[in-house]
Order: sequence, then C-alpha cells, then structure tokens
Amino acid sequence: MPDRAAFIRANTRLRPVPLTPEISLHLADEAVPLWQKTEEELAAIGLPPPFWAFAWAGGQALARYLLDNREAVAGKRVLDLGAGSGLVAIAAAMAGAAPVVAADIEAFSEGAIALNAEANGVHVETLIADLLDAPLVRAPRHDVILVGDLFYEQTTAQRTLAFLSAQLAAGARVLVGDPGRSYLPKHRLHELATYAVPVTRELEDNEIKRTAVFSLLPRE
Repeated sequence: MPDRAAFIRANTRLRPVPLTPEISLHLADEAVPLWQKTEEELAAIGLPPPFWAFAWAGGQALARYLLDNREAVAGKRVLDLGAGSGLVAIAAAMAGAAPVVAADIEAFSEGAIALNAEANGVHVETLIADLLDAPLVRAPRHDVILVGDLFYEQTTAQRTLAFLSAQLAAGARVLVGDPGRSYLPKHRLHELATYAVPVTRELEDNEIKRTAVFSLLPRE
C-alpha cells in the first residue's frame, strides 16, 4: 500500500480555492500530469482517477454558498456525499456544522480530506464507503446532505437521486452544487444561488462555469 499522504503532498500544492479563498486545499497544479502519473505509477493497486486533487465547480459553488449562508448548516449534523477533496465538508465545518462527515468511495480521498481539514483548522470525520448501497434508516443520521458535482454519469446520478430522495423523505435537507451536468435532475431542484466559478480548461470546456446551488424538492 502506498504512502497516500506522501503521494498527495508530492503531487499537489496547498493553495487557496478560487471561489472560496478562505479555504486552501492540496490541489494539482495541472490535471494531465497527475492523472498520467496516477495511471502509470499506481495502476498496480487499481487507483481510480484522482478526483480528490481538483476543486470541481459544483463543490466550489456549494462551499461558497455555505460560507455566505452559515445558518444553512450551523449547529447541524452534516454529510458531504462524494466528498473528494473535502472542500464542501470543510466549508460546512467552518460555517459551524457539527459533526461533519465526508464520505467517498476512494481511499485516497481519506488522506486528502485529512490533510485539507488540518490545513484549514477544522475537524471532519471521513467515511470511505459507498453509501448509495447502504440500507436506509427510518430517521436520518444527518440533518443536511451536501452534494457537489455528482450528476456527471447516468448510473451514478440515478443512484444518487434515489439515495437523496429517501433521505429527504426521512427528514434531511439536501443541498446540491452543480454546473449543469448532463444528468442533473432539474425537475426536482429549486435554485438558491448562482456563481461564476473559475476552473481549469484541463477539466472543463470553459475557464468559467456558471454553477448553481439548489435544494432538492420532494417527489411530486
């Protein structure tokens, strides 16, 4: 097993997030070299693409919204679903949420979230598990579910929406940050805010992505 913290430090640089300069993350300077290095050096252990090394547009918008609207999460139990770098979870903790759980399926996210939370002086619990396959309980474990940029692939989007719908029905509030990915369930969303988010052309089709924050609505 590789030293994940050492790999993260070696392939990223701690720097402010464009839309939330209050938060600094260990980010890749350029997308392509890190993705190539991951494939070449760590393919033997089956490392997926390093989503944890970038500040995706949906996460940036959602983090900005939480910092500007702290009452949305202050004093509440929060889950950051598909946390990646932990950006949204860190913003929630800075806004006064507690406890904050950052969940992801990628083991390297655990190291990235720990390093990023430490760099920003907050405590974030990390859970490496596929919660979309977890049995649903009658009462929600979290008051607010946060989702940044998870509607990029059809199967993942369908599973995510089913999970979130069940959590919403059980009493949790769901907030989504998304730049208009192909499988975003627009018919179930109420727009709360929009942002012009700086991103890298290595990852997106534009250097600025119009990105919105939504609340999930119940099924009709």
